[in-house]
Amino acid sequence: MFPNMNSNKMFFYFILIFSTLISISSNSWLGCWIGLEINLLSFIPLISSHKNLLHSEAALKYFLIQAIASINFLFSILIKMILMKNFEINYLISIMINSSMLMKMGSAPFHFWFPNIIEGLSWLNCFILMTWQKISPMILLSYYMNNNFLMMIMIINVIIGVLGGINQTSLRKLMAFSSINNLGWMLISLMISENLWLFYLTMYSFLISILCLTFNLLNVYFINQLFIINMNSIIKISLLINFLSLGGLPPFLGFFPKWITINFLILNNFFYISFIFIMMSLIMLFFYIRIIYSSIMFNYLKLKWFTFFLKNKSMLMINFFSMISLLGMIFSTFFYM
Repeated sequence: MFPNMNSNKMFFYFILIFSTLISISSNSWLGCWIGLEINLLSFIPLISSHKNLLHSEAALKYFLIQAIASINFLFSILIKMILMKNFEINYLISIMINSSMLMKMGSAPFHFWFPNIIEGLSWLNCFILMTWQKISPMILLSYYMNNNFLMMIMIINVIIGVLGGINQTSLRKLMAFSSINNLGWMLISLMISENLWLFYLTMYSFLISILCLTFNLLNVYFINQLFIINMNSIIKISLLINFLSLGGLPPFLGFFPKWITINFLILNNFFYISFIFIMMSLIMLFFYIRIIYSSIMFNYLKLKWFTFFLKNKSMLMINFFSMISLLGMIFSTFFYM
């Protein structure tokens, strides 16, 4: 999971974590902006590589997009400081600040850069971009929310996440659109409660980490590789469990945060939004099942030299995490009884 780890990379990982903490613990907008900039400057050396041109291209694209979002954010907070008392201007500024944060985390309709950049990254960097890099923009978003605007954005997120993922053959792009879909769920959980958002993000990060770890160990980047590789049946079953859990199928662990979110939505009479979210989750589940069904059922000629083995430690780790994913919700219900 940590290829070519050296002191430089360790330093940039430390700065990446530290900059997020600066951003979320700052008591001024300018401090938040500085934290975001340090975060950007620490992530670029981690994704750029002289060995792979795709990595360098992804780093350049990421820098340009984040710079545009940062300029927009800085411009918004400066106008906010100058024209504080004008209500109409404040409403527009809240939309501008929200838009710049949404652009930073790759939310629809500012998502066009996200799958393209994910396509040029290693699995570890994909994991960081899909989880850790969403923390500071989301917390800053919670400080200055425009509820009507965010409601519309959430619905666009879950719909685009599904429509974009349906035709994908690249696993990284598929995970990117899955991330966009889950971002809609995270935004609605953020509007309900910050604790619920933190719980959802933790569960999502856990599930994504298992999948990214498995794909990294198998060195798999496209769906057809899952069919061709003569994998151990245990790996295929663990992939099935984790994909179904990520899709939010009960009784897997990934259903738990979605269940709580739907419960809150129905209690607060958001029936239409609940319906859209549930229907889009079903479509996401459809194409997860399609991938796994194909990889289990397709039976290629099994050549001896093409057999794939994983180290025992890696297998144990994947199996242990998959068991948590399978049984976590069942055990958690016993603890709450």
